[in-house]
Amino acid sequence: MTQFKARSPNVEVLGEIVLAFVNVMGAFKRIALGILEENGISDPQTDAWYSQQAWLDSFQKIAEQVGPNTLYQIGRQIPQQHYFPPGVDSIETVLGTLDEAYRQSHRGGEVGHYHFQVIGLRSGKMTCDNPYPCDFDRGIIQALVERFEPQGSLVDVRHEDNAPCKKSGANSCIYTISW
Repeated sequence: MTQFKARSPNVEVLGEIVLAFVNVMGAFKRIALGILEENGISDPQTDAWYSQQAWLDSFQKIAEQVGPNTLYQIGRQIPQQHYFPPGVDSIETVLGTLDEAYRQSHRGGEVGHYHFQVIGLRSGKMTCDNPYPCDFDRGIIQALVERFEPQGSLVDVRHEDNAPCKKSGANSCIYTISW
């Protein structure tokens, strides 16, 4: 699966996620709403479901118009819109539950995954095999790690450049994380 291509035409994304995307656009909120409408998502509502492909087409248009850094910044803002239940209180826990949170906001077929693996005392790997842009995924991971980092630690999220990448048509991207 490459980025911007849903695995199934039946997959849908929850409006809450679409609205989080709109809300993080700040001064460009009207532009984001216009791009969504161009792709068939008009007046998004929190509890409604929308075509994932239409949603991904909107992401792609933003990537083409304003570049990958904007997708990264959007990804960094998405976790700020999310409530974390008690017990989600560490980097290992939040990254370990990312796939579950992702699945709660998608339905209708194979949506992809976020797989986290602890590889050391303060390090891990995240494999993102989903249709979302590589830069967006990196932003989400970076924000989650920073939100739950232990005091005094220095976080580092690196895209494994020697591994396959969704930008090059691969099914996934891998990130090495340390804190």
